[in-house]
Amino acid sequence: MTTTRFRFLFTFFFLLLLLSPAISPARAASKNLILATTTSTQDSGLLDLLIPLFEKESGLMVKTIAVGSGQAMKMGEKGEADVLLVHSPDAEKKFMTGEFGINRRLVMHNDFILVGPTTDPAKIRGMKQSTVAFKQIAATGALFLSRGDNSGTHAKEKGLWNGAGINPEGQKWYQQTGLGMGQTLNVAAEKKGYTLADRGTYLAMKKSLGMEILVEGEPLLLNIYHVIEVNPLKWPKVNGAGARAFAEFMISKKVQDLIGKFGAEKYGAPLFFPDAGKKPETLGL
Repeated sequence: MTTTRFRFLFTFFFLLLLLSPAISPARAASKNLILATTTSTQDSGLLDLLIPLFEKESGLMVKTIAVGSGQAMKMGEKGEADVLLVHSPDAEKKFMTGEFGINRRLVMHNDFILVGPTTDPAKIRGMKQSTVAFKQIAATGALFLSRGDNSGTHAKEKGLWNGAGINPEGQKWYQQTGLGMGQTLNVAAEKKGYTLADRGTYLAMKKSLGMEILVEGEPLLLNIYHVIEVNPLKWPKVNGAGARAFAEFMISKKVQDLIGKFGAEKYGAPLFFPDAGKKPETLGL
């Protein structure tokens, strides 16, 4: 073989290897999936059940980043996540309008609850309207712990304060933790204050908190979770196939059945209710 021909073949195979899709960075990363989700799915223990099952079935390795829903969507807007599992409907709609996500699908729901110390210094126990309870907390100056983290729970809380006609910002009785749901519940328990929580996380932590559910069951407190695939047309490095596989996994009958049973044996009631295929307005809470 001549030197010239050898060099040609070497260069040809080198370029073929370099340009091969099989080893390109995007393809090399295709076995990895970044899930940006709310802390409630992590703190409740639900993901500890579902992620290993998904990894086994799909062959993908999932990196879970549990932050507030707002932060999760910010990651999606920057192409820093492949798929989102979030619960902040108004923010989700803006996310979809900006074409950052595709295929927003309903997964499950639970509800928000107003919890506080057993002494209930603001005397809100059993109130039927959360906004009235918020007014009472403000009027008595009872300590309220806010997540303050732009999460779905924080967005709901701000909406309730707005509905009560109160701006709590800067008030001595209103403190923001900047933490996730589980940590905020711990702070509220330690300081004997009130906070808004999702039922799933509260039930999962109830034994260690020494706090009670004081206001619950209002339709306004519905807490809906959607799975959203980050738009691969906007961010080509996103693992679109993996995101689609995860979304379909979450709405599959097998997983919906698991969601419906999760926590029932341990806590006496499921922490979430499966809703794949339904419309939010039909949930009836």
